[in-house]
Amino acid sequence: MEKHEKGGLECSASHGDDVEATQPPTGTEFSLAGQHDELARGLKSRHIQFLALGGAIGTGLFVGSGGILSSTGPAPLFMAYLSMMLIVWVVMNNLAEMVVYLPLRGITVPYFVGRFVDPSLSFACGWNYWYAYAILVGAEASAAGIVIEYWQLPVNIAVWITVVLAVMLLLNIVAVGYFGEAEFWFASIKLITICGLIILGIVIFFGGAPRQDGVLGFHYWNAPGAFVQFKDVPGGAGRFLGYWHAFVKAGFAFITSPELIAIAAGEAVAPRRNIPKAARRFVWRLAVFYGLSSLIIGILVPSDEPTLLGKANASASPFVIGITRVGIPALNHIINAAILTSAWSAGNSFLYSGSRVLYSMSLTGQAPACFAATNRNGVPYLAVLFTWSIGLLAYLNVSNTGAVVFNWFVSISTTSGFIAWIAVMVTYLRFRRAMEFNRLLDALPYRTALQPYATYAAVVVVLLLTLTNGFHTFMPSFAVKDFVASYVTLPIFLGLYLGHKLWFRTPLCIPVDQIDAISGKKEMDELEATDKERVPRNWMQKMWYWVA
Repeated sequence: MEKHEKGGLECSASHGDDVEATQPPTGTEFSLAGQHDELARGLKSRHIQFLALGGAIGTGLFVGSGGILSSTGPAPLFMAYLSMMLIVWVVMNNLAEMVVYLPLRGITVPYFVGRFVDPSLSFACGWNYWYAYAILVGAEASAAGIVIEYWQLPVNIAVWITVVLAVMLLLNIVAVGYFGEAEFWFASIKLITICGLIILGIVIFFGGAPRQDGVLGFHYWNAPGAFVQFKDVPGGAGRFLGYWHAFVKAGFAFITSPELIAIAAGEAVAPRRNIPKAARRFVWRLAVFYGLSSLIIGILVPSDEPTLLGKANASASPFVIGITRVGIPALNHIINAAILTSAWSAGNSFLYSGSRVLYSMSLTGQAPACFAATNRNGVPYLAVLFTWSIGLLAYLNVSNTGAVVFNWFVSISTTSGFIAWIAVMVTYLRFRRAMEFNRLLDALPYRTALQPYATYAAVVVVLLLTLTNGFHTFMPSFAVKDFVASYVTLPIFLGLYLGHKLWFRTPLCIPVDQIDAISGKKEMDELEATDKERVPRNWMQKMWYWVA
């Protein structure tokens, strides 16, 4: 048994001599991040909030919701989005409390996992996060291809995928301030589009479209019906399976969205002021956008529409299909173009996030050191390039249909996201225990409601979602490719975790009395006292600052 000092907190450690030589970093090395941190704090409050919304509101809503409507009906679609928002609210609160306490530059979620839980879990989580973000880059490029195919242009889909991926790379390789500005405007287009679609949906609901003979109302909830009997399972069981399938698939629309704010914290101006602001507003914005949008989709389009994702010709977003059905001229093309920028925006956010996770892991020795290299603008360019290269899987569209490839990406990334959420919630519970042990819980800069009980409940639900993510692959007959896409992430994650634990012989988890709850706190307190954010001056900046 030996004693040593870490950041002013006396910690005790017990280990054998043979373990000490190979013991990996536990995540407490704040000085390590400080020595190698070359990221620039170029993201302002509006950048952070629109970055989070940009990643959260993407093709999961604009395209993927069509597949949920097709297979389950409008009622499960609406209920699933509302249910998933409760889970996101809990995960967002967990992350917000931790990153507001320690908004360290160059540090992402796996750092907190290693600091408060276990270095082996941190290692597995880090690569799982990176893997999920990299796959999502390909998913968004694939979705962009589906959106472009609506116009039936005489150009091979590979050309459009190349253009989409090239723009993503360009915006991420330049200075982070330019990236934030581009994402701000991308997300602005997206929010304007959603607001317009919500208003349009209300107008169509009351019969204001050219081809309508009276009030449309909830007509499609009556015929063909609010529920689709999932896989022809009769009665209440079929309706429940439809809801649960929708609940699982709705996860894709929200996966990694809470983490975007946490990742951006390291490059945010005045993070202890801006991160709580973004976190508080984020969930109710999702409630408005996803809640109303999912309800309107079920109003505009019947579940048996042949052009929905998952049917014979997945060529359009349900919003575009609904506009076409009621005969509004030209608007379908305008909305389709806006949805295309949405895919670009979400892919942009995921490439940013994945590269920062890889950069953070390289600082703590969990990834090759070369990924810590930054250019003169403070961008980890090698991490960006490596993450972007996985997005080249979008070229699978050339030999398969866009809907099939997109659904593969959805299943893979959804499972990874659920695993990441479980890790976040477990880490938060350990973080809270450490704060209580060190009598710092009441001194946290930001605290949220219903904790820790909401986290315990959410962990159970997300664990069930993870284990049942691919239940549909057994019905009516076993679909091997879909099963692999649904569950391939689980053995990869377990292999990374167990391999690291066996190699380094780490303990099951760090004892509460050995968790470092102090390192970095002083530096963040000083940062809070000195950080300033430029006040917007012209009318346009003031307008968007108020919206944010």
